Parts: sequence; C-alpha cells; structure tokens
Amino acid sequence: MEFAAALEKALVECIGSQRFQLWFRGRTNFQVDGDALVVGVPNLHLQDWLKKEYAETLRAAALSVLNRPVELRFRIDAELFRTTRQELKQAPVNGTPGQPKPPPQPQRTLFDGIDKKLERRRALAEQPKRRWRNLAEFVVGPCNRVAFAAAMSTAEEPGHGPNPLVVHGPVGTGKTHLLEGIYASIRRRYPQQRVVFVTAEDFTNRFVASVRFGKQAGFRKQFRSCDVLLIDDVHFLARKRATQEEFLHTLDALLDDGRQVALSCDCHPRLNEDFQPELLDRLLGGAIWGLLPPDADTRLSFLRSHTSRERKRPDERFSVPDEVFTFLAHQLRGNMRELEGALHCIRHFSRVTNRPIDLALAREALGDLLRHAVRTVRVADVDNAVCGLLQLPSGTLQSKQRNWSVSHPRMLAIYLCRKHTSASFGEISKHFGSKSHSTTVAAEKKIRQSLEGNGQLTAAGREWPVRELIERIERKLLS
Repeated sequence: MEFAAALEKALVECIGSQRFQLWFRGRTNFQVDGDALVVGVPNLHLQDWLKKEYAETLRAAALSVLNRPVELRFRIDAELFRTTRQELKQAPVNGTPGQPKPPPQPQRTLFDGIDKKLERRRALAEQPKRRWRNLAEFVVGPCNRVAFAAAMSTAEEPGHGPNPLVVHGPVGTGKTHLLEGIYASIRRRYPQQRVVFVTAEDFTNRFVASVRFGKQAGFRKQFRSCDVLLIDDVHFLARKRATQEEFLHTLDALLDDGRQVALSCDCHPRLNEDFQPELLDRLLGGAIWGLLPPDADTRLSFLRSHTSRERKRPDERFSVPDEVFTFLAHQLRGNMRELEGALHCIRHFSRVTNRPIDLALAREALGDLLRHAVRTVRVADVDNAVCGLLQLPSGTLQSKQRNWSVSHPRMLAIYLCRKHTSASFGEISKHFGSKSHSTTVAAEKKIRQSLEGNGQLTAAGREWPVRELIERIERKLLS
C-alpha cells in the first residue's frame, strides 16, 4: 500500500490532479512484481488507452519511487471489472452535472468471453525477467584483469574508490557484464541503497521527454537522488550537446556527494573528440580501465565456463569435448559473443543431425564461420587498424607529415607490417611514402628497441607503453 500511495503521488505530480482523478482514481491499482510494475485495469479499452497515453509517465513515476527502471505490464482486475460494470448500470444517461465525464466504455460485446481474452493477453504480456549477470561469472584474463579488479572494488565499497569508474573497450569484451555485475552485487550487499542502471540512450530519451513535457525537475530527481548510477554505452552522448550538459550536472551532483558513478564507453574518453572538455575532464578525474579482445587462454576459459553454466539447465544433456574448446579458442579470434554463437551452432547442429559433438562435427557446423575467420593480413589492413585505434583520419600515415603525432603511429605500423605481412621493405616504404628503405628499417628497429626496454610512445595525445599499444592494435587487426 505504501508503494501504491507513493506512485499515485508521483503520478499526480506528473499529470496533475484532474487527469489523475479522471483516468486513474478508482479505475486502476498498482503492484510490483520483481522488476515489473503491474497495472490493474477494469477492461481492455482503458488498458489500450493507458498504454498509448501514459506508458512513459507510469514508467517515469515508478522509477522515481523505486529508483530502478521497471517493465510495464497490464492485467484485467476482476474487482475493478465488477465495480465498473455496476457503476455503468447505476449511472444516469447524461452523467452527473459538475463531475468529470468517465472514460468511454466498450460495448457489451467486448465483455463476452473476457476470461479467454484475458488469458491470451496475459500469455503475450508475460515476458521473462531480466537476468542480471554477476561478477562471479566474469571470465578473467590478461585482457581484462585490471578492469575486473576495479569493478570488484566498486561493488564492495561504492563511493570509496576513484570516482567515476570508466571501463572501455570494443564490443563483446565484457563492459556491460561488469556494470551489471556491479549493479547486482550492490543490490545484494546494500539493499538500502538506491541503484540506477540505464543505457546512455535511455538517459537521453528520458531527458528529451522531460524537456518536451516540462518535467525536468522530476527527471533530475530520478538521477540525482540515487546512491549509485550506472550508465552503459556513454559514447552514445557524443554530439548531443544538451544531453551532455545535463549529464555533466548530474555527474557533478553525485560526485560532490560522494556517490558512486560507473560508466562504459567504446574507447578511451580522450579518444572521443565529441565529448565536451568539461565532461572529459570529469571522466579523466576518475579511474579509466580498458578491456581488450580476449587472448587464446581467456577464450578457452570462457568456453569452459560457459558450458559449465549451461550444464545446470535440464535441457542441456550433452557434453562438449575439451579438444573442441581448444580448437575454437585458437581458430576464432573474435569477441565473446562470437564464441558463444559458435557453441550454439555446434549444439544445434548436433541435435539436428543426432550426432555426438566432436572435432569433425564442429568443423562441419562452423564451416562458413571458420573460412571467414582465416584471413590474410595486408599492409593496408595494418594501416587501417592503427588509424582506427588512434582515431586518425584515413590516409594520415601515408602523408609527408613528420610531427610525432603522425611519425610515431607510422613507426608502429611499419613494425606491425614486418611482423604480420609478407611485404618487403620496399613495398612497405612505398605504401607509407618513404623515399628509401633505410627509413623503414630504422622505424622497425626503433620499435623493437622500445619493446626490449619496455619503453613508452606518444600517440593520440597520451603516453602509451609500447607493448600495450602494440597488443591493442594486434587485437584489432586480428579480430
């Protein structure tokens, strides 16, 4: 009852007392079922009207009360159904003067067979609850160990470490998994804290809606009164100046109060030129850790761990030999989702053909995927990989510029061309516009010496350990 009263109060603040009296008072009831707000209504007509006109308002009001996003569900309530029919029988034809006109009611034929309709709509409305991944399921390897440790520290003591926490990396490397793990862990450890998890797209949509309907105060209350704010894919805010400014003020309000903020991004914030300087400054003031595409050992650990979890399900009664795991880990160099998809393909192929899973079946099931996974690296591929990682315009490395922002990435590209392609010094020199082979030879030698001495190199406006930068480029090149 406390929740229903609080939600009704929030609705009145959003739509006003008159609209609430007209459409909600005595015509609806509210319950929370896990991560869903269930709205009881007397009939399908009112249900369709509320879905069309007030779905976003209901979600926003529930978020302000529960401090977490909820799924919206409707159900036909038997008591409301009987009460509404009784009111219709007793109401005068033209209504009572001075009273708001009740919502239009459906024809009597709509009530025929209402139980069957209700069951069908319930079956369609019942959606599986979101399963929040936890940190215990995260597969740790050299490519993500530091980011995982930072996520664990944040989950154990939110607000006590570097703030905000930013994890970045390519798709499929586990950024969302880490944020979901932090969310689930804090909800379990500190149930009294208000934790909000949204995507940057959802944050943007809510902000735009609040501006459109003049509800900025409610929007700010939702996001600035929480104890922990988790936002996934914050790079979505790029080039959205107004939303970035609102997010900046939200970030300042939370950080000033010592509340935890954790974000994910597709690249290091410094490499995103579309972030406003003030926002970039706030992000750089926290902890920023990268996740790389998984190496072979991490891929193997992921496959074993994923299958171990799947075996707990009653419909998974077959086993995958370890030789198949090893084969997949070394043949598929993409991200975790590609590995997961490969396992699904193998299992499905095994069911369809009624054959046990072995190496021969895996090769047959993944024939097309494996053919695309094997590729020849060209000099142009190395050029594109270096420019892509360091956010350089295409063709920059082939120009005659000699400043360090171009010459250092060019030396890296030359070294990687010698390592991963069969091109000669002459072919590499021609591609990068060098007049003689000696320049190319010297560039490769300098990078080798930096590797041996664990040196650093300046690129994209920051200092990089040469070994780390080369590993990042190679992952991008070979993924």
